[in-house]
Amino acid sequence: MQNILEQFKLTGKKAIVVGGAGDLGIAMVEAISEAGAQTVVIDYDDRVFDMCKDLVDKGLNVSPFKADVSKIEQIKDSYKAALEILGGTVDILINSAGIQRRYPSEDFPEEEWSKVIAINLDATFYYCKYAGNTMIENGGGKIINIASLMSFLGGITIPAYAASKGGVAQLTKALSNDWADKGICVNGIAPGYMDTQLNTALINDKKRTEEVFMRVPMKRWGNGEDIKGLTVFLASPASDYITGTIIPVDGGYLGR
Repeated sequence: MQNILEQFKLTGKKAIVVGGAGDLGIAMVEAISEAGAQTVVIDYDDRVFDMCKDLVDKGLNVSPFKADVSKIEQIKDSYKAALEILGGTVDILINSAGIQRRYPSEDFPEEEWSKVIAINLDATFYYCKYAGNTMIENGGGKIINIASLMSFLGGITIPAYAASKGGVAQLTKALSNDWADKGICVNGIAPGYMDTQLNTALINDKKRTEEVFMRVPMKRWGNGEDIKGLTVFLASPASDYITGTIIPVDGGYLGR
């Protein structure tokens, strides 16, 4: 029987992280790379290049690729490029790209709605579709989609974000149903109130912060370090019988 710690190793695995230069994405890239995976990071922000250089300097096998994931052609091209870098195979896909827009629902701009849905939900599906085909051919893999507490709750002034993350949760379950018998585990991580750029407006609003902390038993904002362990777990053989689930990382918020 294999030593339990060996089941968490990702040595020799090939990974793609979409949105990997974001605040939570960086932590997930670090986690799976430190566990042994060769990783390609796809992001729209130029900081993806400096971020990957820093990780390479630490001895990790990480490569950057810039793409606008709101555009289907760039999604296709970036997936093909990542697959080429990885030698034609992928074992792990993490969909972490996401944006946030806040407006009263009655005033929500059509173009902002479309952009949030395109990046948060459409891109997640397309990368899953392309990686899923590769994984089916190769006998399996692990897909991790980043959902949100707003996969369960409605939020305030964020109808597009709530709709997109609700969609990510349901998409995760649907893909799990279709691909579980093909060796692909599809799961989601639902971060709670995290200290990230997406929540800058909330963090700077003292009243809203107090309201949030009334529901968070741990009484603090989460951060990237809080999702590293779960990311490695869901990407590793240790989670081979877990699929179709959305796991909150929320400091106890949903249990309150």
